[in-house]
Amino acid sequence: MAFDFPYLTWLFNFAFFYPIVMAFFWMIGGVYYYWRRERRAPRPESPPPLAQAPFVSILVPCFNEADHIAETIAAAVAQDYPHFEVIAINDGSTDDTARVLEDLTAHHPRLRVVHLEHNHGKANALRVGTLASRSDYLVCVDADALLDVHATRWLVGHLVDGPRVGGVTGNPRVRNRTTLMGRMQVGEFSAIVGLIKRAQRVYGRLFTVSGVICAFRRSALHRVGFWADDMVTEDIDISWRLQLDGWDIRYEPNALCWILMPETFRGLWMQRLRWARGGVEVLLSHGRSALSWRRRRMWGVLLEYALSLLWAYAMLAIIVLWALGKFIALPPLLYVDTLLPRWHGLILAVVCLLQFATSLAIERRYERGLARQFYWVIWYPVAFWMIGMLTAVIALPRTLLARRRQRALWRSPDRGVR
Repeated sequence: MAFDFPYLTWLFNFAFFYPIVMAFFWMIGGVYYYWRRERRAPRPESPPPLAQAPFVSILVPCFNEADHIAETIAAAVAQDYPHFEVIAINDGSTDDTARVLEDLTAHHPRLRVVHLEHNHGKANALRVGTLASRSDYLVCVDADALLDVHATRWLVGHLVDGPRVGGVTGNPRVRNRTTLMGRMQVGEFSAIVGLIKRAQRVYGRLFTVSGVICAFRRSALHRVGFWADDMVTEDIDISWRLQLDGWDIRYEPNALCWILMPETFRGLWMQRLRWARGGVEVLLSHGRSALSWRRRRMWGVLLEYALSLLWAYAMLAIIVLWALGKFIALPPLLYVDTLLPRWHGLILAVVCLLQFATSLAIERRYERGLARQFYWVIWYPVAFWMIGMLTAVIALPRTLLARRRQRALWRSPDRGVR
């Protein structure tokens, strides 16, 4: 009996060509964005003057952040901006966060602290901070992140200049680089995240703001109902809801923020699984709404994410066929003899290095010494593509089977330092 599986050939071709095509897509979009908007722009340390400098509220939601909150607040109150306040929202912490924050109020007059009795999640903490704020311009930063001194000025500039700008996302940089995993993430945030945001700004909308550093127009948040309590990733959800409502979200690479990232496999796995679940939740909640002609600028990010899920399951199918071939006789067209990279693996590695080199040429204006991380990014496809594939495969059924309308609470992440 003869077997003919043309769809399997398509499966293999898609699994191979998808990351290559997307890499070139992001590189071309990133270079175009850089050439049009960054090449002659002022550097991060020299922001242009604002026509007006409105009062700004910097929100710092926190849960069990006693080890990091002092330096985060110190960076927040040191902003080179004339009129602002800092509001720390202690969301029912069980460690010494409350005491540390109260002690900090004696040293930082701009700081106000809101204490919540129970842990109700980051979305609720941000909403409470927004209600306590005195400004229509909000800068949101995670409790373990260090804002660059000019970050607020760069973020708020977009909100002041663009009346239809509902949000702005900044440029997070990894500051813990003591392990291979940490160093690979340095390459990821510059070579992958930065290029993706630039490319998305070129062809349409952003998939998400970086929740660790972003700014919002309070009136825009009010229109869409603020952050959702039941979404695993509140930053992806609010990004989609704002853009579906007609608001623009911009990327500001000059708004730097230094962040801590996981440096253990378990910590990285939990973080990426949460991100994957958040993406699936948004796809299920807002995907159909994005299909209307009026929201056609969302089609790019919708298609990009749908293809990434399809690629994850294509890779899973290939792995399953390889495993089955070890135990049962499969038709030749179904047999996968090895998962080890051959010539196509070399091509993927070269494209990955080319992508990082392209990003290096762009990102060197924001951070020195990135070239020292060039070697470590070689391992990125092996480690992070596999993690991304597995978390996407797990996230889809888990999200479909999960109980809806369940509040998303805080979890203390691995931040790579002790």
